[in-house]
Amino acid sequence: MKGLSRAAVASLLATAIPAVPALAQSVPNAPTGPIETKYYANGPFATTQARSAAPCDSKGNQCDIFYPTDVASSTTRWPLVVWANGTAATPDKYTYWLRHLASWGFVIVATRDQQTGYGNTALDSLAYMQGEEANPASPFYHRIDFSHVGAAGHSQGASGAANAMFHSNGVISTGVVFHLPSQMWCNPAENCLLTPTLAGGAGSIFYVSGTADGLIAPDTQSSGTQLNSQTAYYNATPAAMAKAKGLLKGTNHNDISGTPGCGLLGILQSCNNGTYGYLGFPTAWLVWKLKGDAAAGAAFKAGSGEFFTATAWTGQVSNVP
Repeated sequence: MKGLSRAAVASLLATAIPAVPALAQSVPNAPTGPIETKYYANGPFATTQARSAAPCDSKGNQCDIFYPTDVASSTTRWPLVVWANGTAATPDKYTYWLRHLASWGFVIVATRDQQTGYGNTALDSLAYMQGEEANPASPFYHRIDFSHVGAAGHSQGASGAANAMFHSNGVISTGVVFHLPSQMWCNPAENCLLTPTLAGGAGSIFYVSGTADGLIAPDTQSSGTQLNSQTAYYNATPAAMAKAKGLLKGTNHNDISGTPGCGLLGILQSCNNGTYGYLGFPTAWLVWKLKGDAAAGAAFKAGSGEFFTATAWTGQVSNVP
């Protein structure tokens, strides 16, 4: 496949993003503790967004790549996060959150596939970046740390991110899944995270949903024996995996797509509060798991970590010692 050339990247605008998305006290789901507040703010790196010159997955989709602007000129190998979109969505819907993550020193590759539940195109995008890392003409040549790879996704893409992790032969070691749909919504079933796949999984996972998302990704089981709630998914996750779960108060299914707020049409788009609450702890989880920040990890300590006293969250559980 044709790669992302240095010349093509040089022609893109490198955009520095502000130090904080907004005054924390003036927004919904505002952070309260030091770790959440730290990672709610944008990180120290200016960011660039680029698009692959050719398809990066087996369906013929291009990929969008979000990364610290000075990747090519640095001597650092950067952790990689594979992103999977929700149904009928592209990375354009999640630009604010993806840029935020890149500002903390991650390279994020996001296929433009709009049906990502199987996880196959997310794995294709990982393979694409492996090719870029080996290509001397690429800005990512010898700049990706494939020993520290995570996955994240929203809605159907939450299934895709989890499936990609569990089918990556250990290359993807952690996942953050936003508003993972109940299995009752999956047709075909394999387009969701299947119970045997989860039960046999390894790695670590952070389940995030919202209290207003009672239809697609509720916290509690209303009916059936399938995994039809975030709590059911959490409980079915092997105890050997580091795991956490929490719901943002008042957020609906598409709040993560905020820019950072929901805008005038937010209610019609199932967005109530915006992406503010999705910035702090999800970023902290990835910084912990992929960059080794022990203080960020301590926030998830079962029962006593900062995550459990955060006022924007409810339903928190964790097995982190």
